[in-house]
Amino acid sequence: MDKEEVKRIAEDFNKSIRKRIDELLEADTNMYTNLGSDSTKSEIEEVKKKSRVIYRAIKDLDSFEGSQLLYYQDKEYKPKDD
Repeated sequence: MDKEEVKRIAEDFNKSIRKRIDELLEADTNMYTNLGSDSTKSEIEEVKKKSRVIYRAIKDLDSFEGSQLLYYQDKEYKPKDD
């Protein structure tokens, strides 16, 4: 999903804000679902960048929800050493 597609969904005023956010989140989910164990680091980073574009668009629609998504994307999961 490129920036233009994100913009098209986010600015589709014929749909409710909730519906637009849901479509953006569905696209985000699909990108992550298409990653596999054989995905390269660059492919994973590209999905993260595209995801950030989506989260910023969501933030324009719903400030709280978008901010939360961006916050948790910035937090890195660090497993505990056993």
